[in-house]
Amino acid sequence: MSNSQAIPGLTQKKVFKIIVLGDSGVGKTCLTYRFCEQKFLDISEATIGVDFRERTIWINNEDIKLQLWDTAGQERFRKSMVQHYYRNVHAVVIVYDVTKPETFHSIVSWMEEVESHGLMNSPRVLVGNKCDCGTPESRLATTYAQRLADKYGMPLFETSALLDSECNTVESIFMTLAHKLYSKQPLRVVSVEGEHSYNVVNLRRQKRQPQPGDSTCLCS
Repeated sequence: MSNSQAIPGLTQKKVFKIIVLGDSGVGKTCLTYRFCEQKFLDISEATIGVDFRERTIWINNEDIKLQLWDTAGQERFRKSMVQHYYRNVHAVVIVYDVTKPETFHSIVSWMEEVESHGLMNSPRVLVGNKCDCGTPESRLATTYAQRLADKYGMPLFETSALLDSECNTVESIFMTLAHKLYSKQPLRVVSVEGEHSYNVVNLRRQKRQPQPGDSTCLCS
């Protein structure tokens, strides 16, 4: 068969790689799962290395594939893979837990890492997750988060991966990036087998056992 002949079963789609960053336990996996599968991930586990999910969306009569790289928040799982995380990244999502101020304070360190890999001019969004947890008084004030988002030129989303009522907000996080990338950024074209809109690749993961004193919040 000559090189000019089409290969049956292969189609070409444009691809965006979006990396999802944040401390361990802020809900990165649940956010990507909610977007790709339109439901909540019931079993809470800690990501080891990277968890990779895909969803194909439709923009301007064109199939666009979003590759979501959900990265481990724990430093011991990141050291050997950090360069692999950032290779060919188009956009960045940084997630914090609105009930845990320490995860919000870590955003500065995550932004330094993003900058060190030359992505400060790439589309980025800040996401405060777990708005279903705690009380309004115990959650980080939106004004503080907005101030930091403005400092780095990022839109801010506050949401919950757990609540079905927040599906539209989770959808908006990734669709906002997709539309921005589609209109402003060059795209990488790859060959993709078949026509499936979703493809989940699960790496080895470590189950997190419930501990005495854990809250009832399941988004991690």
